[in-house]
Amino acid sequence: MSTLTLEIPVIELVHPMPGFPGRSRFALVRLDDEADLCQLRSLDDPNLRFLVIPPASFFPNYAPTVSDDVVADLEITSADDVIVLLVLNAGDSLADTTANLMAPVVVNTVTRKASQVILDDPAFPIAAPLVA
Repeated sequence: MSTLTLEIPVIELVHPMPGFPGRSRFALVRLDDEADLCQLRSLDDPNLRFLVIPPASFFPNYAPTVSDDVVADLEITSADDVIVLLVLNAGDSLADTTANLMAPVVVNTVTRKASQVILDDPAFPIAAPLVA
C-alpha cells in the first residue's frame, strides 16, 4: 500500500459518503508533517471536511478485505496503488478521539477514485480509541 507522500490533489468518490449525497469531489490535504493526519476537504461544499489517518500508526495490524465490486469500482490493479484512510471522530484530546474501523476510505492513487467501504466484519468497530 502506498504512503501519504504522494500528492493527490483531487479524489473522486465513486459513491458519496453515507449522509452526504452530491458530495463526491474531495482534496486530500496533509495537516501535519510529523504525522499522517490529513483532511478530506469537499470541493463541492467548503464546510464539509473529514479528519483521516492511514491506519499504520495506531492500528498496525488493520488489514480490511474489500469486495471484488470495490476493486472494480475503483479500478484497482495493484495493492501498491491503494491508500486506506480511517475517518476520525475528534474528541477533546487524543485519548477521546476514535477511528471508524468499520468504514475505511479506500483510495486508488492512480485513478484517484475512492469509496468509503462499509465492511461486514464485526471485528472492526465504528469507534475504536486511538490510544488505549
